[in-house]
Formats: sequence, C-alpha cells, structure tokens
Amino acid sequence: MAPAADREGYWGPTTSTLDWCEENYAVTWYIAEFLVGMGSWCFHMTLKYEMQLLDELPMIYSCCIFVYCMFECFKMKNSVNYHLLFILVLFSLIVTTVYLKVKEPVFHQVMYGMLVFTLVLRSIYIVTWVYPWLRGLGYTSLGIFLLGFLLWNIDNIFCDSLRNFRKKMPPIIGVATQFHAWWHILTGLGSYLHILFSLYTRTLYLKYRPKVKFLFGIWPVILFEPLRKH
Repeated sequence: MAPAADREGYWGPTTSTLDWCEENYAVTWYIAEFLVGMGSWCFHMTLKYEMQLLDELPMIYSCCIFVYCMFECFKMKNSVNYHLLFILVLFSLIVTTVYLKVKEPVFHQVMYGMLVFTLVLRSIYIVTWVYPWLRGLGYTSLGIFLLGFLLWNIDNIFCDSLRNFRKKMPPIIGVATQFHAWWHILTGLGSYLHILFSLYTRTLYLKYRPKVKFLFGIWPVILFEPLRKH
C-alpha cells in the first residue's frame, strides 16, 4: 500500500483511508487510479472516503448473498431460511456501523476475509462429500481468486520497488505490473466462476441437467434442461 500521494487531481485532496500502489493521475487529471471497472470506479477515480465506502461495503453485502446461496443450495424450491437471513443482515449492519465509526481498513479486510473463508469451507464440503465431480470448477474459482489475492499482496509489500521498475520499463510492461488491477480482474473472474459453481450445485439438486458450455470457446456459462418426465 502506498503512502498518501502528493499529486492532486480534478477531485481535490485525497480523503480515503487507502491509496494503492498505482501512481495517482498518471493517465489523466480526472482519474486518480486508472485500472478498474464499474465496481470500484468511483473510488479509484476520486480517492474520496465516501466513494471508498461505495467500493468496500458492497463487498460485504454481496459476499453475504453468496453465503446464503451456498448454504441454501440443498433446500426445496420457494423455501426461505429466515434465521440465516437475519444473521447475515445483522452481520452486515454491524460491520457497516463499526466501519463508519472506526474507519480502519484492516477491520473491513478481516470481516470480508471471514465471509470468504466461510464460502471456501462450504465449497470444499460440497466438492468433497456431495458432488466430487465439481472439483474442477470449484477449485478453479478458488485458485484464480487466491492468485489475485497473492498479486494484491505483492503490490502492497513491494510497492516502491514496483514503481521504480515501471519507470525504467516501456509503458506496456508497466501496465502489466499493475498487480492491484490484476487483483480486480482475477477476483472478478473467480467470483463469476463461483457463481457458476453455486448455480450448478443448485440446479443439480433440483434435478435439472446443468452443463458448462464455453461461448466462443472461451467464456464459461451454465446451460440446463428440465429432467425429462417418463
């Protein structure tokens, strides 16, 4: 993680509690960190605290949705687990309230890590004891996510060395070493594959016939058909 930058762009002084390793406003005066899609666009463009919350808190909320789906994938149609819903909503509210007061990024990272760890344990249970033929999809999603996490930590730990390296290299190589950007790409892809894993598990339990197909030979999707009635 880089220290607060001394460059100021269109949005004024940085107020976020985080400033990553990308050189701020290196590409344009309007975007502090030129690397991500819509999910974190507002935060990385402005480095404002309010936009940081818009980036980080939805990570908690969406992960809670993933947890609910993974723990409810073996239930009958139209059933609702109100106890689990209450726990996850309460957890989200507590994390939000504490984070607004404490403003400590490590707290958010630990809470998010707890949710991801819960998903990992649930996924391992499914591919070990329930549907072992889903190991490929389950472990691929986990491996891609962990690779993104590894590159993110390399970016944080060796930030100064990476910045000096980029100054000596052609721009195309410098772009390829923006490991925080790779974190967003790889965790996005890992999350997408995890959603496919959850869909496959759910539709399989409901006695559909899901199959993984590749659009244009590259992009995986789930296709399924109702079970034929005899």
